Amino acid sequence: MNPRLQAGDALLIIDLQRDFLPGGSLAVPDGDAVVAPLNVWISRFGAEGLPIFATFDWHPADHCSFREQGGPWPAHCIAGTPGAGFADGLALPPGAIRLPKATARDVDAYSGFSGTELHLHLQWAMVRRLFVGGLATDYCVLRSALDARRLGYEVVLLRDAMRAVDLQPGDGERAIASMVEAGAVMLEDSA
Repeated sequence: MNPRLQAGDALLIIDLQRDFLPGGSLAVPDGDAVVAPLNVWISRFGAEGLPIFATFDWHPADHCSFREQGGPWPAHCIAGTPGAGFADGLALPPGAIRLPKATARDVDAYSGFSGTELHLHLQWAMVRRLFVGGLATDYCVLRSALDARRLGYEVVLLRDAMRAVDLQPGDGERAIASMVEAGAVMLEDSA
């Protein structure tokens, strides 16, 4: 399946940040492999004049999700640090809408819709179908895709542009099954 892009489509890139890539403080295995396929989609959406959105964690240094604060994760994506920056080589155009999330110390957010204006931006742009990729399949991609479906958007999952943490073996595949069960469509290969 290589769907034709049309009015009402948007690309949603989830948390493609240095701290989630190999060598980062919360590295997703093979996370850097999603940069090239997402750049292909960025180019396609740009060529069609369609909107591109990118969420990113922008945590305070004492964020509740950090182990030091009793949370489950090592410190990551601290606002203003190199690790919070978008992945090197990601070709986000200047016009892409960048949406920080989990910016308050005591509020965590896996979904790109949680505590952001993503839904409002999508409504303004009259988006009906979201093409979704990024990190990590079993956390922020999962929550964002499920929220998108709950809000009535069609969701196309870019399989080659997602990677899972897989804390428990198979978490990524279970997340994909949950998203498909909720009505998302899986695009196996964007080439």
